[in-house]
Amino acid sequence: MKQRLAIGLEYAGTNYSGWQKQEYSPQVPSIQAQLEGALSIVAAHPVQVVCAGRTDAGVHASGQVVHCDVTADRNSYAWVAGTNVHLPSDIRVLWAKPVSADFDARRSAIKRHYKYILYNNRIRPSLLRDLVSWHYNPLEIEPMQLAARMWLGEQDFSSFRGSGCQSKSPVRHLYSLEINRSGELIIFDIIANAFLYHMVRNMVGTLLEIGMGRKPAIWAQEVLIAKDRTKASVTAPPQGLYLAGVHYPEFIL
Repeated sequence: MKQRLAIGLEYAGTNYSGWQKQEYSPQVPSIQAQLEGALSIVAAHPVQVVCAGRTDAGVHASGQVVHCDVTADRNSYAWVAGTNVHLPSDIRVLWAKPVSADFDARRSAIKRHYKYILYNNRIRPSLLRDLVSWHYNPLEIEPMQLAARMWLGEQDFSSFRGSGCQSKSPVRHLYSLEINRSGELIIFDIIANAFLYHMVRNMVGTLLEIGMGRKPAIWAQEVLIAKDRTKASVTAPPQGLYLAGVHYPEFIL
């Protein structure tokens, strides 16, 4: 009997081309291909997965969610432990549970949560080099916090939409954007119903201009109103970006 599973996982995206497997270039490493290969071994039949949010090359996840359909009869522990045996050390399944057949990891999600972690120091980090972004110039938190509040709510985020974005609408609802410092680390906590291509990294890049004092906080509003990608700043590097969680209605997960 066919059963739908929801699966939570974490991964370091450093060694991968991103989440999505390349149909015409199977030799290119992807998170999706690794996970499907491991699940197929445990299920003893081919398994395809659908994720809540596709991450780019070099981007990490601590709370990715996927769904898949299986016919094998395994308990939750067997899916977790068995799949992890066949995964590389930089990808791990955290949990697995049966869900209703109409659950969709992407379409059923009501919020996505991203974190962007930046190391703010004159010296480039060594131990964290692939796990955080790095910014040389000192940054002031308060102006960035003020600017971030100007983007909250339902807005047209065309100014932060990366080229190649396939979304039909640039409108998203930004629920929160919090910025805090912990020693030399600055953490951007961002929650929205969904995100445009490169939206988080383009927002962070714009906030950094304000944090350096090159632009006033009100510039954030001007960029948003312009609805023009050329008015925002450069795209922040992928290393600091994490898909931290996906929110679903309580009756689903």
